[in-house]
Amino acid sequence: MAWLHTVIDVPPDVHAVAADFWSRALGWPAGSPWTEHPELRSFEPPDGDAYVHLQQIDGPPRVHLDLEADNPQKTVSKAVSLGAAIVHRADRWWTLWSPGGLPFCVISAKPHTAAEPVTWPDGHRSRMVQVCIDSPRDRHDAEVEFWKALLRNRWVSSPAHEFAGKWHDDAGSPLQLLFQRLDETEGPVRSHLDHGTDDRDAEVRRLIGHGAVDVGAGHGGWHVLRDRTGLAFCVTENSPDKTDHRDIG
Repeated sequence: MAWLHTVIDVPPDVHAVAADFWSRALGWPAGSPWTEHPELRSFEPPDGDAYVHLQQIDGPPRVHLDLEADNPQKTVSKAVSLGAAIVHRADRWWTLWSPGGLPFCVISAKPHTAAEPVTWPDGHRSRMVQVCIDSPRDRHDAEVEFWKALLRNRWVSSPAHEFAGKWHDDAGSPLQLLFQRLDETEGPVRSHLDHGTDDRDAEVRRLIGHGAVDVGAGHGGWHVLRDRTGLAFCVTENSPDKTDHRDIG
């Protein structure tokens, strides 16, 4: 498994707002609706393949992962054996829930070219680099073990109690994963986007200028914002550079 995608799911009434905001945030235009799946479109970098997508759903805004696999059926079977549940089988993917209730999809792998960071007029750069999987305390350990067993590849543990660690495939995936333990004791597992930059303050100002709501700085090098649909995300100091073997701690 060498390529992860992230999909921003929004209801139809805020789809146009989400498309406009994230196109400006990423610096990549929103493409045309997918053939046979008009509810989906991709944000298209000029120098690589898309890995951030937008989908209309019947529900509140959220984020989910798509996992590429050389043998999708085998990966789905493994996920189910580890505690996942199959929700739907479409023509091009399987939709599942993790043991903690996080939606994700498994799709067929294909060759890719990774996108470079966007350089903004003041010289700072940014790129979407991470999805953070957020688990309530009673689900955290089991959720982390599920993803570690399913994805394998490189895992780096975190010294902070709030975080279990980070994952990357070391084969060119544009996204790494972070696993966070929430203060709440129960509820479903969810995820949020982490937008990497080499100048956090400049990037926060830029995004607020495009309509993001300022929630506030975190205590570990990140800044929390909300997009124009109310979806929370972070601006982080994770390097926006495209590297096969990322520094994940």
